[in-house]
Amino acid sequence: MTVVGYAAGAFDLFHVGHLNILRQARSRCDYLVAGVVSDEICYATKGRYPVVPLQERLEIVRHISYVDEAVAEVSPDRLQTWTEVGFDVFFKGDDWKNTEKGRRLERDFASVGVSVVYFPYTMHTSSTALRKALAALNGSVPDRSNSASAVNE
Repeated sequence: MTVVGYAAGAFDLFHVGHLNILRQARSRCDYLVAGVVSDEICYATKGRYPVVPLQERLEIVRHISYVDEAVAEVSPDRLQTWTEVGFDVFFKGDDWKNTEKGRRLERDFASVGVSVVYFPYTMHTSSTALRKALAALNGSVPDRSNSASAVNE
């Protein structure tokens, strides 16, 4: 039986922490699908748009050797994503472990037979840390409030 894994993330300002998550995920499944969260879902969940537009983030992630397939995650409902993609294991950073969001995720996926595996979250190497460093260097990091126009920048 082929085990299909799914690792979701914004993958904005791609860095070694993202690579480590994808590497670890790939080592625990036979086929890895990376879900690249849409600009709109990033805004809805984090209160800010990604610096790098969705199509460019998809292109980057699609070319990572650990990833067999990259898809745009456009639904905030992870069970909807599971219905569309089909996977056996969901990989997430351990910053969700033992939180209400994480417990809800585990309950929802358990209802359809999907296990949730957490990996260590690397705070010292994060998009948030990179944004802060860029802001300090440049005075601010552009916040794309209109993702359609940002694609044409």
